Amino acid sequence: MSRAADGVRVTGLVLAAGGSRRLGQPKQLLPYGDATLLGHTLDTARDCAFDQLLCVLGGGADAVRSAVDLSGVEIVENLEFGTGCSSSIATALAAVEPRTDVLVLLLGDQPGVAAATVAALLAGRGEAPLAACRYEDGRGHPLAFARSTFADLGALHGDKGVWKLMDRRADEVVDVPVAGTIPLDVDTWEDYEVVLSMRR
Repeated sequence: MSRAADGVRVTGLVLAAGGSRRLGQPKQLLPYGDATLLGHTLDTARDCAFDQLLCVLGGGADAVRSAVDLSGVEIVENLEFGTGCSSSIATALAAVEPRTDVLVLLLGDQPGVAAATVAALLAGRGEAPLAACRYEDGRGHPLAFARSTFADLGALHGDKGVWKLMDRRADEVVDVPVAGTIPLDVDTWEDYEVVLSMRR
């Protein structure tokens, strides 16, 4: 799904730096299918054939490096991961290739997102500076950001920074219709049990 053929270069960014405080162990390493939760997300990201694939690690980074297949992935480590996911985005921006036109944001703990969803997002955004998936129950990840937004992305703070940016630049956001409900991200054991049951 590389967009290089039409002159658009895309970097995928998987956010996986959370400290998993509510779970008590690295959620990135929870078993999921034949891999781990993060391993599954990275497999999906590789299926997207991004021109560049980045993954931000933080909490449990050493354990993730030893247990997860990171082939084809550039790892960025965020030592300030406790301050929210905005710090991971800001840290990763420094590693984004200068030729990148669009950044696609994926959550490492959201296994319900498919490569087809990313393809739909990129196809539906047109040339919009910001794009989001519009599920049946609201707006959700993955999200797409044109290079013109990178300075604003790098200045965000906290866990909800990207949503505040989309609110602030609401007239520049394209919502791309995606079938189904917003895929669940895993923050608690209950969330994990639900995503496992949905896989069966």
